[in-house]
Amino acid sequence: MTRRTWTLFAAMSLIWGVPYLLISEAVAEVSPAVVVFARTAIGAVVLLPFAWRQLRAVWQHRWPVLAFALLEMVGPWFLLSDAERHLSSSLAGLLIAFAPVLALVIARLIGLERRIGGLRILGLVLAVAGVAALGGGGMETSGAWPVVEMLFVAVGYAIAPQVAALKLGAVPALPMTAVCLTVAALISAPFAAATWPASLPSSTATGSLVLLGLLCTALAFLLFFRLIADAGPARATAIAYVNPVVALALGVSLRGEPITLLIAAGAVLVLAGTFLATRRSVHDAEPALESSTAP
Repeated sequence: MTRRTWTLFAAMSLIWGVPYLLISEAVAEVSPAVVVFARTAIGAVVLLPFAWRQLRAVWQHRWPVLAFALLEMVGPWFLLSDAERHLSSSLAGLLIAFAPVLALVIARLIGLERRIGGLRILGLVLAVAGVAALGGGGMETSGAWPVVEMLFVAVGYAIAPQVAALKLGAVPALPMTAVCLTVAALISAPFAAATWPASLPSSTATGSLVLLGLLCTALAFLLFFRLIADAGPARATAIAYVNPVVALALGVSLRGEPITLLIAAGAVLVLAGTFLATRRSVHDAEPALESSTAP
């Protein structure tokens, strides 16, 4: 890869490791619905001017686009924000690392993945064991529901790319993302209005919402499209292995979030298992369908 590609890779690894920390700061003062509305509305306002000339192609595939928006943004981002009211940002980031493994299993079940070799099966087993360890560590401090919410987030991130692969291959990525963000903003708007804070949030919470929309949504998708163009989709999705490490480092260093032995062991198992389960071997005939890496 070129120097520019490596720079894009490093930037995306950092940018999509940051949202967990920002969400955790925001939900301390505003509702999950406000978080979802703020980041999607800001992202939509920024991206729509770049995408409006290609909106016809999105309209022609409106129902799959709606399904993609619900599975990739509306549902996962609300559940993620709600879960982070109780879970640490570092643990949330680590649990999301399980999404590529779920994507592999789903792709195999629906026929998009033809073969899963022995090494990748070992990866699946390790990743499942890691999620069990992470879930146990999370339940010790927050109870079961936030962990279940994070697993639903991972399911959404795993299914959405299958919808894109089967139904949206002809739709340009940038206008589709702009429309999906607009749809998510419209759906979340009434819920955000109903739970709007009575007083102005602090500068920390407000800044977190702005950064979520500008940096982690609008700019992130623009850079991600460029990274895919430069490095190809397989290499681009490798940032999924780095994002959880960034989320863990930020949560521990900036917020003093604890790391128990159970969580540390789960983190190692999930990351190692995800790497093994989603890597390609010379015997694999078809490229693996990766899950979304956007938190």
